[in-house]
Amino acid sequence: MKAKLIFREKNLLEGGYIVELVLWELPNKTKDRPHEYKYRLYFGDSDGNCLVRYDNESGKGDHKHIGEKEISYEFVDRDKLIKDFYRDVIRNHKKRNKL
Repeated sequence: MKAKLIFREKNLLEGGYIVELVLWELPNKTKDRPHEYKYRLYFGDSDGNCLVRYDNESGKGDHKHIGEKEISYEFVDRDKLIKDFYRDVIRNHKKRNKL
């Protein structure tokens, strides 16, 4: 059985910002994905800069990127993942617009 796409959404926001969320359900747990999900949540600007990204690529496990920093992320469930991602997006957007 292949990974099953659960959710895919891409939105262009005011100011040229891009938000894309992609979530798959995997047929089996792995060391890097013990919760059986593969995901990529992205927030970037119109110049192609990644501002916030949550993902769990093979070999790295669950982590997030805030600007240039890569930080370990503790996956609890899908709802918390999305909530945490949007919290970081809002925080990053507010910080950028204060400049």
